[in-house]
Amino acid sequence: MKKRSKYIISLSVLSVLFGVLVSFQTGQDVEDYKLVSLSSIQMMKDEIAGSTDEIENLNKLIDEKNMKLNLMKKAIEEDDDSLEKYINEETESIKLVAGLKDVKGPGIKLIIGDNEERQLIGDNIQDDIIHDSEVQIIINDLKNAGAEAISINGERLTYKSEVKCGGPIIRINGKSSANPFVINVIGDPELLYSSVTAKKSFGWTLKEVYNKKVEVEIKDEIFIPKYDWLDSSFKYANPIKEGD
Repeated sequence: MKKRSKYIISLSVLSVLFGVLVSFQTGQDVEDYKLVSLSSIQMMKDEIAGSTDEIENLNKLIDEKNMKLNLMKKAIEEDDDSLEKYINEETESIKLVAGLKDVKGPGIKLIIGDNEERQLIGDNIQDDIIHDSEVQIIINDLKNAGAEAISINGERLTYKSEVKCGGPIIRINGKSSANPFVINVIGDPELLYSSVTAKKSFGWTLKEVYNKKVEVEIKDEIFIPKYDWLDSSFKYANPIKEGD
């Protein structure tokens, strides 16, 4: 009997100790370790590589600007004609970037338009016509593919260009453009072509799913006119002077 009582007391003590240990353990701040997948590691590597490339490009740009600044200082000190030459070159470069110069080069000719088949795709005729939003998506895909210059029905696209619906037409640079829309693009022809024809791309979807007109042709030389700057005034944006 005494022996049995001894076992009971021992088990009770052990139970109490076990309970104390469990409660103590659950009260600790244990770090939540998460498994890291190979895909997440690769994503981090890609982000680091992208950031590294961006830093290198910025450093190159800084070196280039410093070199030009030193050339300008030298030209001013020596009072020679190189400063005027440099200013003219920079002016022409700015005009090129701003779309104020005619350009030509390799690229693609893209024609997009309404569904020309008798059988409509949807119950609503709106499903069968090209909308301004669809044109904008195509333009974004071309820009992502490295497009250096773009025109729609002869209108050069710049940072000020708008593409918006105006009933049965689309307005570009304040001018009306009717279906079909001829989009000329200068850039790497293969990349530009793939951006609108690759399976599951938006251009492919317009053609294969919605039966809209999408024709693409690679060209050795594309001509794109300069932007017709009708209104160069700024009402709200003011230049910041050095030191402000």
